[in-house]
Amino acid sequence: MAVAQPAPVAPPPRIGVATMQPGEVFFERFGHDAIVVVDPVSGAATSYNFGFFDPSEQDFIGRFVKGEMMYYLVALPFEQDMASYQEAGRGVSIQWLDLTDAQARQLAAALAERAKPENARYHYDYFTANCATMVRDYIDQALGGGLQRQLAGRSRGNTYRSEAVRLASPAWWMWLGFDLGLGPYADKPLSRWQEAFVPMRLAESLAQARNSEGRPLVLATQPLLPQRVAPEPPERARHWWPWLLAGVVVAALIFAARRHRRAVAAFAVPFWLLCVIAGGLLLYLWAFTAHASAWGNRNLLLLNPLCLWLLASAWPLLRGRRPLPGFAWVAWAVVASGVLALVIDWLSFQPQYNLQWIVLLLPIHVALAAVLGRRDLPAAGR
Repeated sequence: MAVAQPAPVAPPPRIGVATMQPGEVFFERFGHDAIVVVDPVSGAATSYNFGFFDPSEQDFIGRFVKGEMMYYLVALPFEQDMASYQEAGRGVSIQWLDLTDAQARQLAAALAERAKPENARYHYDYFTANCATMVRDYIDQALGGGLQRQLAGRSRGNTYRSEAVRLASPAWWMWLGFDLGLGPYADKPLSRWQEAFVPMRLAESLAQARNSEGRPLVLATQPLLPQRVAPEPPERARHWWPWLLAGVVVAALIFAARRHRRAVAAFAVPFWLLCVIAGGLLLYLWAFTAHASAWGNRNLLLLNPLCLWLLASAWPLLRGRRPLPGFAWVAWAVVASGVLALVIDWLSFQPQYNLQWIVLLLPIHVALAAVLGRRDLPAAGR
């Protein structure tokens, strides 16, 4: 009687992490990554990419503003996924992982299940649930929590703010939005585990990690596409004294022009308008959105909504007349709130890295209150 032979066991899939360097479009500034699964029989490579969203979804803009964005995982041929990065000139490299057969099969199966339409969507958060953190979490799951154990207790002192501002720096408006819009939440030192919200930081940590058997987790790093656009911005120390110098210079010019109050008022109008708009946005992000990184933002003490009353006084000031009643009180209240921001920064409880904005804006608020809030302004009609 013939003995049935056991079915041959298919070899495990090959697992890699593809890291895409920053691009030139604003949503490409922070890099990207994906998990690559290579079929051991056919050799076909599938890219599991967590970075897709659908702008045609109902109320897409509203959900984006409120911090309720939904992203989803897409499984697509690796060559197809790479085509867009090649066209954009973005560099790509892949780290091939040294996993056990069981870990590789488990990870491939988990990704295939998650990529099903009914499972693919997830609530996106730029810092805690993005393309890189999803890749990180799935690798950690395959390692039985081993990656988090290696990274959670280590830190280089980077913060959500420092990383976001650094990567956004080629686009000044993004840099400005991040630096003004982030609150104390963004200034806590990150562990290497948290820092992996940046794809390039995750790649660095994977290169230093060990697998379940104590060997290097990364078997080999394979360059795929060259970087043909500007590289990732380097780390730079941030100094507050140039901001103080700029604030003092502007304040000195205001004091020098104190006899020309219409000219001072002409400067004050756009300044107060910017304070009102920016302060209103900060207040909205804090009170009406799910953006936890924007809550408790003390820049609201500098971009004070009280400037709306000062702005309402702009027309009589521009005509050389007295401002609205209470103008001086409101102007000095704005100064007092700026001083409060400075005191809170000095006390250093719940740190927020905004000293540069304090020393820039506070001298300007003081100068405008002192020059335009004086009691000897011309009477109406003079």
